[in-house]
Amino acid sequence: MSAGVYVHCDAAGVARAAAPPETRNPTWVLITTILASGLAFLEGSVFNVGLPAIGESFNASASDLQWAINAYLLPLGALLLLGGAAGDRFGRVRLLVAGTTLFGAASIGCALAATLPWLLIGRTAQGVGAAMLMPNSLAILGSAFAGEARGRAIGIWASMGAVIAAVGPVFGGWLIDVVGWRSIFLINLPPAIGAIVLALMFVRDPRREKNAPPLDLLGGLFATCTLGAITWGLTIGSGHEGWTPTAVLLVSGGIILMLSFLLIEKSKGKIAMMPFALFGSSSFIGLTVLTFLLYGALGALLVLVPYVLIQAAGYSAAAAGAALLPFALVVALASPTMGKLAGKVGVRLPLSIGPLVAAGGFLLALRIGPNADYWEAIFPAVVVIAIGMTGAVAPLTTAVLASVDNQHVGSASGLNSAVARIGGMVAIALLGGVLSASGPALIGAFHLAAIVCALASGAASLSAFLLVAVRA
Repeated sequence: MSAGVYVHCDAAGVARAAAPPETRNPTWVLITTILASGLAFLEGSVFNVGLPAIGESFNASASDLQWAINAYLLPLGALLLLGGAAGDRFGRVRLLVAGTTLFGAASIGCALAATLPWLLIGRTAQGVGAAMLMPNSLAILGSAFAGEARGRAIGIWASMGAVIAAVGPVFGGWLIDVVGWRSIFLINLPPAIGAIVLALMFVRDPRREKNAPPLDLLGGLFATCTLGAITWGLTIGSGHEGWTPTAVLLVSGGIILMLSFLLIEKSKGKIAMMPFALFGSSSFIGLTVLTFLLYGALGALLVLVPYVLIQAAGYSAAAAGAALLPFALVVALASPTMGKLAGKVGVRLPLSIGPLVAAGGFLLALRIGPNADYWEAIFPAVVVIAIGMTGAVAPLTTAVLASVDNQHVGSASGLNSAVARIGGMVAIALLGGVLSASGPALIGAFHLAAIVCALASGAASLSAFLLVAVRA
């Protein structure tokens, strides 16, 4: 998935930070958080471009390619909230350094992977590391600044994340063409080392509460097992094997695990990783549904566009990465304006219109084929999807923070960020029929996926219009 949109989605996580600031080195703290968060943004934007080369190297099936992406998204989506809570309890710097170290070591493991299973293990470890470093990086950023300085710092952080998201696929694609796909993992090492060194030198934790609540480890375990079972079942069901008894059993088991997870979270009350009090707000429910559907649609198409361009249209990896460059640029440049507009007119209108515009962009993707001209077919679809996403992204962050009381702001922002990843993960698990196709069948399957993405975006718009308060 493109990390450019995640930049703005994750920005809400700064709300969990404690104030007032407790650092004498705010500039170095900002650089540290940019380097650490940049790892997740870089990984999210570069890996999709390398998918065809990785598949060819390991002679991978469609389900193998799906797991190559979801092995990272699964632990990230399931453990994101737990990673933030662990930082509050054991120290944000400690979790940031540990997560960054794990991410860097896992990147080396991915680069050296001799077989696909070893690559999947490395990708899973990357996801665990990202779940540790991301929320704590943002919490550190929030605790280092206050007032207008915090707003400027968040703006710089978001801008740098957007730059990484824009440049990453192009640079990564060039590396794949010249050096090979393994090199895209090694580019994680310099920022990882820089973040660790700077964190140890300049970042200090605020004082932690002595009676901090225990971690919801049982909830984290059930969340991971739930998502794992459902993802596995959907991956099998969407592939050439179809809905075998194994696929049905996995999805059914995942649903049972999900119900068990909800009962566990309800019993834990305020110390749950997903407090049930969040869902007392119809606006928050609508925003959660919108996030799942819209980010799921986006995740599916941004995996498929470079894949189709490389496999069916003969693009190089660098050219396929550059094809998505307008998306990150439009989102980065236009999001501040949309954020101000949402402050004036309320969030429901842009959250209702934005996904509809994105749906139009997904339908424009039906013009993409093996001989399609970039400027006539691909560029318009990418730009219109970006405009639609821009209409939703900045207002979404504002709406999430406003939809719950101050006590649950941190949990709400963290859950919304996790739901965005889970939406992409579920969508990718359903792409087996597309990734297993070739030739004209690949284009046909891609067009069907684009239609489904348009329908999902329309449903996201409807959820905002019906459930989100006018002045949320």
